[in-house]
Parts: sequence; C-alpha cells; structure tokens
Amino acid sequence: MPSYRVRVPVGLLSPGVAPESVLPAASDAVVRLVNVEARDLAVVTGRAVVTVRFTAADDGEALTAADAAVAEVAALASTGRAAVERRDRGRWAPLGDRRNGMLGRD
Repeated sequence: MPSYRVRVPVGLLSPGVAPESVLPAASDAVVRLVNVEARDLAVVTGRAVVTVRFTAADDGEALTAADAAVAEVAALASTGRAAVERRDRGRWAPLGDRRNGMLGRD
C-alpha cells in the first residue's frame, strides 16, 4: 500500500484553540479514513507545519484523507498552501495542493 503525507502550514490559531491540539486533530481526521504511520510538528522557515504520514489504497483515497486533515486544521487556525505527496522510489512526489480548507481536486 503506498505511503502519502500531507503537510499543512499553520498560522494564527482561532480564539480558544490550544496549540497542542492542532497536531492530534489533524491526525485524528486522517485516521478515521486510513492508517496513520506518523505525525509531526516542525518549524520550517519560521512557520509551524503539521505533517501527517499515512497509507492509502490509491491517490483518490489519499486526497480524501489529506482533505480531511486540511479541513480540520483550517477549522482551528489559519493555514497556508498544504502539500500532498506520495512516496515514490524513495522520494516524495507532489500529488496536489490544498489551500485554506478549499477542498477539491486540482
């Protein structure tokens, strides 16, 4: 089963949202649909980025899971352009972009 990841840049949190709740919320949104392999929160060029790595049967299922993560993070905070990637021969290959909860296929 292919491995995928979704990376969502996180900006300002909505009022009342605890910073430590964003990563588990993104991961929980994905695990309801597919198997989560790992999750991480990193600071990249001064901005928090939530990453959820998961397996999915195909690209369509992966995009659906990624959309769920983006929607969940967008409900908690402002977001930037999210990247969806598939592991292909040891490298991460772009699958599509998601922006600010604007879901749908690219």
